[in-house]
Amino acid sequence: MDPSERRDEETAGTGRLILHEYESARGMLAGLAYRMLGSWHDTEDVLQDAYVRWSAADRSDVAEPRRYLTRVVTRLSVDVLRTRQARRESYVGEWLPEPVPAHALDLDEVSMALLHLMERLTPPQRAVYVLRTAFTLPYDEIAEILDRTPDDCRQLHRRAQHALADDRPRYEPTAAEQRRLLLDFVAAARDGDLPRLESMLRDDVISWTDANGRRRAARKPVTGREKVAAFFSHIYGRPEVTFAPVELVTGPGLKVVVRGNHHVLTLESDGTAITALRVVADPEKLSAVLDDRYEF
Repeated sequence: MDPSERRDEETAGTGRLILHEYESARGMLAGLAYRMLGSWHDTEDVLQDAYVRWSAADRSDVAEPRRYLTRVVTRLSVDVLRTRQARRESYVGEWLPEPVPAHALDLDEVSMALLHLMERLTPPQRAVYVLRTAFTLPYDEIAEILDRTPDDCRQLHRRAQHALADDRPRYEPTAAEQRRLLLDFVAAARDGDLPRLESMLRDDVISWTDANGRRRAARKPVTGREKVAAFFSHIYGRPEVTFAPVELVTGPGLKVVVRGNHHVLTLESDGTAITALRVVADPEKLSAVLDDRYEF
């Protein structure tokens, strides 16, 4: 083998090693980015950027590829959150997390409600909360990732916990309970059975819709048992409405089609009644759910 062929072989070998190290951490990195961002598209962008940076990194400075990639993905996600906060003023209506099919990510103990609540955190608070709560990293490692002190990270975690404490769901229904509630709810709404619908809802139930102005939708939350029941009875009480169950990384949901327009419905319950419903109707947030072949 002449020198040029040897160099080509060495380059190819290095490329395979770079790809292998990245792919071995990719599932974890995707879970980290999605927990931080609540957005499938932003997660993809962050991971693509992270791979470019990983490919160009000085290998002699990287002792642990997984830790290096975790730091890169976390910092990129923080940057995205800051940019998104600046754009939020122009967002039409409520911003909800993007639904992702269950087969796309291997995540435990993450709910649509929690991802939605985490939108109230600052980017550093969200980063520390995810790294500490979901990945159980020690504060000194989190501090290294975020270029802060361990004491700063402890304080950020306490503030995040405090911000989430009052509104975080106290009860997590099983997947079977969620499926049953979803199907019972839409059946009652389709039949226009308002007494039955109202009996399934808590007095202070709230419904959020995210369409970002791209579909006709409620731009403000709908609150209260009677208003929420009437709202969904109006939407679903039409012969052309169809429903199909979908398993999301955040739990069961329903894919709904109303006059050719799609949305995804999820709910939460306190064990006795439905406490909240979320409707994601922005077409840009539905590509992963609507394409059955889409897999990360």
